[in-house]
Amino acid sequence: MAALAGTLTLVAGCGGDGGGGDGGDGGSGKGRRPAGAHVTIEVPADAPTISDAVSLARPGDLVLVAPGVYHESVRIDTARITLRGSSRDKVVVDGRLQQPNGVVVSAPGVAVENLTVRNNTQNGILVTGSAKAAAGLPGGSGGYDTGDEPVTFLKSFLVSHVTATRNGLYGIYAFSARNGVIEHSYASGSADSGIYVGQCKPCNIVVRDNVAELNAVGYEGTNAGGDMYVVGNRLVGNRVGLTTNSNHQEKLLPQKGSVVAGNLIAANQQTATPEQADGGWGIGAGIDGGSDNRFVRNRIAGNRNAGLVITATSDIPPVGNRIVDNTFTGNGVDVGWTFPTATRGRGNCLRGNDLRTTVPARLATTAACPLPAGASSPTGTWAAQTAPGGVPFTEVAAPAPQPQFPDAATAGATVVPPVPALPSTEGVRLPPASLLAANALVQTP
Repeated sequence: MAALAGTLTLVAGCGGDGGGGDGGDGGSGKGRRPAGAHVTIEVPADAPTISDAVSLARPGDLVLVAPGVYHESVRIDTARITLRGSSRDKVVVDGRLQQPNGVVVSAPGVAVENLTVRNNTQNGILVTGSAKAAAGLPGGSGGYDTGDEPVTFLKSFLVSHVTATRNGLYGIYAFSARNGVIEHSYASGSADSGIYVGQCKPCNIVVRDNVAELNAVGYEGTNAGGDMYVVGNRLVGNRVGLTTNSNHQEKLLPQKGSVVAGNLIAANQQTATPEQADGGWGIGAGIDGGSDNRFVRNRIAGNRNAGLVITATSDIPPVGNRIVDNTFTGNGVDVGWTFPTATRGRGNCLRGNDLRTTVPARLATTAACPLPAGASSPTGTWAAQTAPGGVPFTEVAAPAPQPQFPDAATAGATVVPPVPALPSTEGVRLPPASLLAANALVQTP
C-alpha cells in the first residue's frame, strides 16, 4: 500500500462546465496540490459522482466512495489510480439495466476494490485493452468479437473485494488484459460467467480466493493461457462450475497453458440461475478445445452430470491436459471424455486422482500420466440429465454480505505491481470437505 498523502479539497468551478486546464487553477474544478503529491478524492464530499472524482484523479491517487447507490457507468482511463468503496455492500454502482458496464478500466495499474456492481446489461467490471470492448460495442450476443481490431493488451490491474451481481453477461471480465489479479471477490447472477478471462497469451493473471455461485458458469477462461492461474476459488451452485476453452469468436487461439488448482467445484446444477446459450448444466469443470492445462488438487463434488469433461471445440482438439491429485465424489460421472465429431483429443492423462467412475471406463489406467503427446484420447458417452429451465439474471437471489477490504477508509492507494507474483502449485492444498457446506447460498446435495 502507498502511504496516504492527504485529502484533496476540491472546489467546483463557477459558471459553465468547469473548463479544461491541467488542474492548476480553480476554474478546472481541481484543487491545488504540491507537485508529485498523491491525494484522496472523496465521493461525494469532494466530487458529487464517482465519474467526477475519477476525472479529477491523477496517477497514484485514491478515489474513496462513501455509502450510497450510484447510477452511473464509471470509466477509468488514468493509469495507477485506486477506486475503492468505504463499504463493500453499501457502495453500489447500479446500472438499472440501462448501461452495458458498471466500471470500465482501460488504463494500466488501476485497482478496483470494496464495492458492489449490479444490474448492467453486459458486465459489472470490465478490464480491457480493447477500444471496441471498452466502448461497449460487442457483447450483446454473449461474447466479445472485436473483428479486425488488433490485439492490444492492458498491462497490470487488480480487482479485489468486489461483489458483482445480476449482470447480463459477465460479473468480472478481463478481456485482452495481462499481468493482473482478481481476488477476494464474489460473483452471482451472471447470464454467462461470474468471472471471465479472455484473449490473453501469455496472461500472467491470477484468479484466487473468489466465490462464484448462481451464475450460468462460475469461471470461464477463453483463449486464455500462459501463466494463467485459477487457484483456491469456490465455484459452487452454478449451472457449470468452470470451463477453460478455445473459441473462434476471440483471438489468440488455441487456449493453452492454464493451472487450475486447489478449487472447490461442487453442486453445479442450481436451477435458480440464468440459462446459458450452450445449455450446459450439472458439470463441475470442462476443458473444451484447451491444451496443456493442469488440474491439480481440486475437490470436485456433487455435480450431477459430470465432475470433469474433456471435449473438442469444433476443429480444435484438447491436447496434453493433465488431471493430477484431484478428489472426485458424488458426481454423475467423475471424469468423462467425449468427442462427438471427428476432432479427437491427444495426450490427455490422469495421475493420482481419487475417483470412482470414468467414461470410457478405466481411464485412470489406460490414460495414466505420463502419456505420449500423440496418443489418441478415447471417447465415450453417458446419459446426462436434461437441463431445467433457468431464471432471468435480474431474478437471481441477492448476495449475502461479503468480507470487507481491510481498513478501507484509512488505507492508502494500492500499488499494483507491473507483473503479479505467480503462485506455486506445490503450495496449493486440496480444499477440505468441510468447505462443501460453508459460506454459500446453496448447499451441496
